[in-house]
Amino acid sequence: MNWHFIGSCLDGETFRIGGLDVWQHPWTAQPQTARVIDPHYGVAKQFNVYRLGPPEAPVLFAAGEFSNGVWGFYAPAAADAAP
Repeated sequence: MNWHFIGSCLDGETFRIGGLDVWQHPWTAQPQTARVIDPHYGVAKQFNVYRLGPPEAPVLFAAGEFSNGVWGFYAPAAADAAP
C-alpha cells in the first residue's frame, strides 16, 4: 500500500482526519505497518497503521513521531483507498 503525507502536529494539538480530531478518539492498531517518507528530510520511516472512528465508517491512517512530540500522519494513496 502506498501512503501520502497529510500533515503533522505537536502531541495533543488538534489534528483532524476524516473530520475527527485524532487526540479525541481511540486508535485501533492494525496488523500492517506503513513505509513513509519524511516530507522535510526525505528519510524513510516505518509507521504503525491505525483505524479511527465508528465501525460503520472507519478511517485508516498511519502515524508516528518525526521527533519527540512531533507527529506525522499519512493516508492511503487514492488508488489504495478504494474498497
